[in-house]
Amino acid sequence: MNAPRTRVQRRPVHGVLLLDKPYGLSSNDALQKAKWLLRAEKAGHTGTLDPLATGVLPLCFGAATKFSQLHLDADKSYEAVAVLGIQTSTADAEGEVIAQLPVSFTPEQLQAVQQQFLGEIDQVPPMYSALKKDGKALYDYARAGIEVERESRRITIHALEVQETAVNEKGQRCLRIRVTCSKGTYIRTLGEDIAKALGTCAHLSALRRVQTGPFNAEQCISLNDLEALAESDRAKSLLPVDTLLQGHEAVTLDVEDSGRFLSGVRRRGSWPDCAHTAVYGKTPHALLGTAHIKAGELIPGRLLSPIEIQSILESQA
Repeated sequence: MNAPRTRVQRRPVHGVLLLDKPYGLSSNDALQKAKWLLRAEKAGHTGTLDPLATGVLPLCFGAATKFSQLHLDADKSYEAVAVLGIQTSTADAEGEVIAQLPVSFTPEQLQAVQQQFLGEIDQVPPMYSALKKDGKALYDYARAGIEVERESRRITIHALEVQETAVNEKGQRCLRIRVTCSKGTYIRTLGEDIAKALGTCAHLSALRRVQTGPFNAEQCISLNDLEALAESDRAKSLLPVDTLLQGHEAVTLDVEDSGRFLSGVRRRGSWPDCAHTAVYGKTPHALLGTAHIKAGELIPGRLLSPIEIQSILESQA
């Protein structure tokens, strides 16, 4: 007879965990594992990584989930390896081989192709993606053997470095791709499109996100390292909630104005217009939420609740 499962006692946890997502784990599975290790009540992430990708995955807990949306639009940087001459159904090593082509290009052709993909380009999202069509994820259609028409999307490649590497252990020629790009860029598709421009095909054998917005891989902790910490020390791995508000102008309010602001009431002051503002209370010093300023008015955006603010202050005590 199986012993009854021990129920995890959840608690309010607030902050940002920069996780180095492991290979083979979905973003949601990684989130649920971290949530369990921290015994957190509420958690979310700032955009997913493929199960076969590793790297920077910011996880938001408690009050930080209110600002996770801000980082969906952040630029991201990746490192990838594309195996040339072999195309798969998923554009990565998990799929079935659906085409094979010879590989023949010069260093000069590779350099020209690299320049071709810099700046604003159009990209057709892959079938194996979470994008929705008639309320259904594209990967559901793909798994059923159905291909649906997808409109191309405008993306921006800010920086791109493509180098041919030594042949891998199977004797296959490969490209190493380093890219910094706008949101919505599919690196699997980029690898395929670069190979197509070189007159061949390709699939990714490795993909790692090394930066998203201001966060890079060197700041991250792995699930194994988080689990190895004493339970009382795990929350120390979290960054403050306002880590998500880098680039916001700070405004500090007195006690009376803080209370009114938290009630959703606009405040007037001599502030210059500002699209993105992080608002703090003066006594005690605490994040209240976000706002924007127009014509001297501080207009509330996403606000923390008094309970959340008190919980954050208690955790810092």
